[in-house]
Parts: sequence; structure tokens; C-alpha cells
Amino acid sequence: MSLVAEERSAVVLSQEDFEELARHAIRTNEALRMEFIGGKMRVKAVPDGDHGRIIEWLSRLCIQADSGWWLYPDQGLRVESYRNGNARPDGALARSGTFVGQGEWASTDGVLMVAEVTSRDRDTNQCDRVEKPRAYAESEIPVFLLIDRETCEVKVHSQPDGVRYEQVVTVPFGKTVALPEPVGIELDTEPLKDWAS
Repeated sequence: MSLVAEERSAVVLSQEDFEELARHAIRTNEALRMEFIGGKMRVKAVPDGDHGRIIEWLSRLCIQADSGWWLYPDQGLRVESYRNGNARPDGALARSGTFVGQGEWASTDGVLMVAEVTSRDRDTNQCDRVEKPRAYAESEIPVFLLIDRETCEVKVHSQPDGVRYEQVVTVPFGKTVALPEPVGIELDTEPLKDWAS
């Protein structure tokens, strides 16, 4: 491939361009879930049944802990240092009503925790394990919960310093792990063994 052809294949998007493209894509195909992190556009895999069951399980636990909370599935968030990224976490834990009036891409203000459940796609390692922890830490979201079905582990990221999470606790499925404040609940991960496929 020539240098000219390589330059033509690179697409540079602004955040505004991405948001317009994402709006159009969703209008034409509701199954598309797009994100813009680290200057790269990604299309998230459509969740499978086990993925959905994990989010259901986590939602119930969060609501049992505090009836004023809601785990918003796929809520678009503006992330990264200058809010120049767009993420759709599998769940964003916040008080009920936090995102009212904010539109498709909301501020991370008031978000207590974001949760991601890995999918079986080629971008999982780079996106869920590298880029999103950085983006969420830069946004100072207090807790990032990664449920990794490939490694059968749960990773709890906490204490964001504006660049990275200073604390990362990893446990295998079946162990109990603490989701630190402001979430403050114990998570028994035993049920995840049934949904790791």
C-alpha cells in the first residue's frame, strides 16, 4: 500500500463528528453500540444472553444495597481528561434521575461506578482492559468493575488519581470482593461461574 493510500485509509474524527455519526448509526441500526475512546472509534459487540444475565444480577445487587441507585445499562458518558471521549459502559451506577436532561452523552458527575462485562471480540483486551480503565480514571469515576469472562476474574479498580486507578484488586470467580466507597458493598462472585461462557 502506498503512503497516499495509507493516509486516505486513516479517518480522523472530532468528538462532535463521532456523536453525529453515532446518532445516525443508531437511527438506522439500533443494534450498533459505538464508542470513541483515545481518539479511536469502536463498535461494541451486541451482548449475548449470559452478558445480559450478569448485568441483571449486578443491577439487583446494587438496588438491594440502596433503593435510590440505578445501574443504567449502556448510558453514554463523556469520558477522558477533557471529556473528549465517548464510552457506553455496560452499566453506570448512579442515583436515580442522575442523567435526566443530559441527552445521549452525559457527564460522569454523580457516577459512583461503571461496570464492563467482557465480550468475545478481538477488541476486548485493548478496550476493556487498557483503554477504558484509563478513560474512567481520567474522568475520576470512583470505581470501575471489570467482569472478565475470558479469564474468569473480577477486577475492582478504585482510587482514581486523574490518570489511572491506584488500587486494583483481582479475584477469581467464586470469591467475595469489596466494592469500595462510595459503593460500599460486598460482591459474592460465585454466580458468575455459571455465566462465564
